[in-house]
Amino acid sequence: MRLLTASICPVLRCALMGWLLCGMLAAQEAAEPESRAATIEAARDAKAEALKPEEPNKWESTLIRIRNERILERLSEGVAGVRLKFGGLAAGAGFALGPEYYREDFAKGALLVRGAAQASFSGAQKLDLEVALPRLANQRVEWRAQAVRHNYPRLNYYGPGPNSQKTGRSNFRLEDNSFDTTLVVKPATWMNVGVSTGYLMVNTGPGSNERLISAEQQFSPQQVAGLDEQGNSFRYGAYAQVDYRDNPGGPRAGGSYTVQYNHYDDRTRNRFDFQRLSVDLQQYFPFFNKRRVIALRARTNHSFTRDGQQVPFYLQPVLGGNHDLRGYRPFRFYGDNSLVMNAEWRWEVFSGMDMALFTDAGKVFQHHTELNFRDLESAVGFGMRFNARNNTFIRLDVGFSHEGYQVWFAFGDAFAPAVQRTSSNFVYQ
Repeated sequence: MRLLTASICPVLRCALMGWLLCGMLAAQEAAEPESRAATIEAARDAKAEALKPEEPNKWESTLIRIRNERILERLSEGVAGVRLKFGGLAAGAGFALGPEYYREDFAKGALLVRGAAQASFSGAQKLDLEVALPRLANQRVEWRAQAVRHNYPRLNYYGPGPNSQKTGRSNFRLEDNSFDTTLVVKPATWMNVGVSTGYLMVNTGPGSNERLISAEQQFSPQQVAGLDEQGNSFRYGAYAQVDYRDNPGGPRAGGSYTVQYNHYDDRTRNRFDFQRLSVDLQQYFPFFNKRRVIALRARTNHSFTRDGQQVPFYLQPVLGGNHDLRGYRPFRFYGDNSLVMNAEWRWEVFSGMDMALFTDAGKVFQHHTELNFRDLESAVGFGMRFNARNNTFIRLDVGFSHEGYQVWFAFGDAFAPAVQRTSSNFVYQ
């Protein structure tokens, strides 16, 4: 019996030690996941305590400050009718500003008075005076009188027609004075019908840009009508506009459709009589509570002349600039007729600032039979828009084309005004 007991005890001791050893290993294995989980959780807590709010970079901070402090609104509102006026000159004329006096509260809102003087660092100048009676006949009739003077010492000219060469760049001076009056009838809040008349005096001369040849040295009067002599013109015309945009200064919904006719009668040379028919179509498709917008615009200009008459080059439709073909230099293409189409995808980054992607296509042409979608010049690009009181105040666009790229710093909406209210060519406004 003692022998049996003695032989069993070592076996029991080994079994007990093995059981204890297995239990310890199992306990250790069970404890390891809990320990790892606790370590990970502790690291998360430590990281959370060390987190700091993400700080915007300098560019973002500047934009936020512009928005929060309403800097754009303060600049454009002015005091007692006196304010700074930015932009408004021809594309490529340089940064322009000057004082403007604007009052629409005279005679309890029955009289509007506006006057402005602007100049740019390139020497371009514009003087503008306007008087209006906007509330005649229970606000259904409006009368305006306007006088404008331009002095552009260095406008680009590449030659006539769609085949002009980028290497043919020259420059010229344009001075004009226009006096106009317009009577507008408003049958409905979304419709305007107007008639207008005016007188235009023009002078052109050598350009002041010393880096470029002057236009009269590169082109002959036989190539370019109006290069050697200019005519003063009496103008009359009419237009009709259907406009149901939600905000003309920065539209996000609705549309505008304008047809305008003007007759220019050369009173001094009897060489530059012509008629022009202009059509401007704009449509805006909003999404996501107007925070996303597809903006479309198509515009065409057609000139008509009798035998022996011509359209002077300084009154021809022009493409190239911050309102149409944004991948080309200012005034890249001159022609008697033009077609341009623009599409933009706009989205709101935050209140007061939008971004945009755009594509442009267009051409100038000499004959009406060439109104088609062949041989179009094109450009693509992106832009930023800053808004003041829901109107586009500052716009930065970068456009790309096969001729390179252009950067535009401009004021106002990307699409040019639909109605031309002065005798001067609208591209020089």
